[in-house]
Formats: sequence, structure tokens, C-alpha cells
Amino acid sequence: MGDIGEGLIRYQKQGFCSFHTPGHKGRQEFFNGLDFLGSDLTELPGLDMLHASSGIIAAAQKRSAEIFGAEETYFLINGGTVGNQAMFLALENTENKRVLVERSSHRSVMSALVLSGLKPDYLMPIVHPEFNLPLGLDVEQQRISWQDLAACHVTYPSYYGTGFELNRLLLERTSSGLKAPILVDQAHGSHYLGPLFPPSALKLGADLVLHSSHKTLSALTQSAMLHVQGNRVSRARLRQGLELLQSSSPSYLLLASLERAGEFALDFRRWECLQEEIANLHRKVGGDIRILSSKDAGTYGIQTVDWSKVLINTSHLGVSAPHCVNYLREEFRLEPELWDEENILFMLGIGNTAEDVRRLTKGLECLAHFANSVGCTEFKKRWRNTRYRIPPLPKLILSPREAFFAPKRLIPLKESLGHIIGETVSPYPPGVPVIVMGEEMTQEVLDMLLMSQDGRWQGWDGFQNQRIWVLEEG
Repeated sequence: MGDIGEGLIRYQKQGFCSFHTPGHKGRQEFFNGLDFLGSDLTELPGLDMLHASSGIIAAAQKRSAEIFGAEETYFLINGGTVGNQAMFLALENTENKRVLVERSSHRSVMSALVLSGLKPDYLMPIVHPEFNLPLGLDVEQQRISWQDLAACHVTYPSYYGTGFELNRLLLERTSSGLKAPILVDQAHGSHYLGPLFPPSALKLGADLVLHSSHKTLSALTQSAMLHVQGNRVSRARLRQGLELLQSSSPSYLLLASLERAGEFALDFRRWECLQEEIANLHRKVGGDIRILSSKDAGTYGIQTVDWSKVLINTSHLGVSAPHCVNYLREEFRLEPELWDEENILFMLGIGNTAEDVRRLTKGLECLAHFANSVGCTEFKKRWRNTRYRIPPLPKLILSPREAFFAPKRLIPLKESLGHIIGETVSPYPPGVPVIVMGEEMTQEVLDMLLMSQDGRWQGWDGFQNQRIWVLEEG
């Protein structure tokens, strides 16, 4: 069978209840009638071509555009990553211009800066003091200068389901009289249809909007959509970028699952049932465990909260989140999307059932009692002293692209102060880079890295031996 095959079988036998991606949760109903082996085909006569569609793929993309409210939709079979990257490659007249980017953007946005060569200005998120996560963004506080901007790229909603005032950002752009496109990574909000959820970025008027359709809808993993409207972005350049980034041998299984995901997304009854159970969860558990909720809207740069994301904070229970996760996995077979030292995120998808949510509710009720029996004041002290803080922005010396291709050497971390860094380092979660390649190492960032005790880092190649890549000088 092989290691991967055996590993998958072992995992499936454990019977976990999924509160993680993908959104179909393994439900066969989303794929009834689809012959997985027989449909694993290539671009054959009558099956159209992804990069020059005019037949069945073109028709499916057109139908998806109608469903999600776009003028045009492109199917992505290399994940949402290529959607973010293609957005940047599609930008025109970028010489001597910068792109405005959220500092807490997905790492694919940082790679888009490398591919495009654009220099970033950053929008700084607001870290919620209770969850210690970047959950909000204050548009007014940013004081954006729209002059000489090639584009503005934002994330809406956040990984944790919080949304900022995107409508205000769009209004500011329009009021400026400039045409800088607003690009939106709506990877975790592909289900934003109908009255149960916040308005989609397309409905609010964004120019390019990315959906990671596999995260909360029924598409297979690695499937996504890129939606377009208006004339601020060249669609010819966008198509060229997608052809450059995507496989020339697209999976028809992924394409078929994207087509179906759009149709299933219109079945609002699935979500209505889940919403009722989530409301019951908050009533039963909210008094004992801190859960992000609609009551948090209007605070710390948060305008909307997606009820289908259940974010709990365990710090006041006196038990670390990893300890709580172990308890929930072993006792209730609950599998969350992610956790850090003090937070756990449970992510619902269109494939979840009311029974799944009741199982989660029961698990969290018992978790509160479990925490009371094992709670540790020592953890609370350690938690207060080690909480993540976003350091001041380091000085940008070179663009990420220039830094990526520059000669580098690996040096001891403690000797890196003042050097131009050659890798992007982010603690995950929350995923906000403390330093991006091309920036100069500061004392604040260095102190944070030197004090790091765990391996929850993205992009830091030398964490184990406390070394870091810097650019050669001279």
C-alpha cells in the first residue's frame, strides 16, 4: 500500500468529526454519480481546455460567475495560492508604484510580491487583546494615500471569520478619484451567499476576489475560483498569469467538483440548520468558555463575525490549547482546524451536520469541567509573559523579489542585527510576518526570535540551530 496510503487508512479508522478543511467533510452526497477513476482524464476532444475554454469548462465557469455575482470566473486547480499570485501579475503600469498589502496576509501574497517585483506598503492589523490574534483592521486609522498605488490587496474575512470595513475601503478608493484596483483574498468566505452571512467582496464592489472553494464549500482540496468584475484589471493579463502559474494538465475531478460546489452553495437550508445549532452552542458554553461571537463586532477593528467559525480561547481556563485539543480529540474525536498556545479554531463547512455541532457542544461543555479539574495558575503566568506581539515594522531596503534572487549566506541569528534578511519569518498562527525578506533586522524582531521556544514558524529555515539567511554585502 505504501506509507501515505496506510497513513490515510489509519487516520480514517479513528472516526474523527471534522471541523477543518475541506468543507465537504467527506460526504459522498456531493460526489454522487461522479466516477473518480473514469473521470481522471486529460484535455480530450469534447472536454474543452482550461487555458482556452470555449466548451464545457467555459459554460461551468459562466454559471459559477452567475451564482457568485461576478462578471467572469476562472477555475483554479492549483489552489487559492495561484489566485493571489495571478492578481499581482495582472497589474499594469506598476513602475515606481507600490502595492498596499495587509501585513497578516497569507504567505501566497508574499510570494506574489516575489513574482511581481512590487514593493509593498503595509496595512497593520489590530491584535485582539483577549485572543491575541490579528482579527481586525481600522481603515480610518491607516490613513491610506491612494496616489501612486498600483493596487490594494486585503484579506476578507480573516482565517478566524472576522471581517473589517471593506465597504469603507472601497468608498475611500472611489472618493479619491483614482483607479487602483482592490484585490480581495476571500479564501475563507466562499460561502458568503444569501442573508445568513456577511456580504461578499464582490457584492461590495471589489475588482478581483479569490475563493478557496474547498475550505467551506464542497469542492475537492486544491480547488478554488477567481472572480472578476469591472475594468480596473486587464483580463488578458490575468489569463496569461493563470496560464503561467497553473498546470497544463488540469484535473477534471477538481474542475467537476468546482462546478458542483457552486450549485450546492445555493442550498441555504444546510447552513440554516447549522446556524441554529451554533446559536445553541453559544448559549450552553459561552458562559464558561470565551468564544468569539457577534458581540465582538464593533470592537478592535472587527465589523462582522462569521458564526460558522468557532474560535475559543482557553487562557482563562488555566489550560493550554494543545492540552485541550488532546482532550477533545481523545474523548470526543473532535478534530479542529488549528490551534496555538491559547486558541482553538473549529471551522464548519457545508458538509457538516447538526449532529456534528451537537457533538462539538457536548465536547466543549465537558472541556469546561475538565479544565476546572486540571487548571493551572502556572500556565496563566507563563501565558501572560509569552503572548505574541507584533513588533514595529522593519525598514524595507529591497523588494522581496530583489531579496529572493540576491546572493545569501547563513549566519548565527544573534549576529543578524542590521543585516538585510533573506527569508520571510512568520509565527503561525497568527501568520503575521515579523520580518519579510528584503527588510533590515531590528532589535525588537531579533529579541523576539531569540526568545522563541517552539517550532511554530513559517519560512524560518534555520530555526532549529538558531541561524538565519541574510544577503551578501558589497
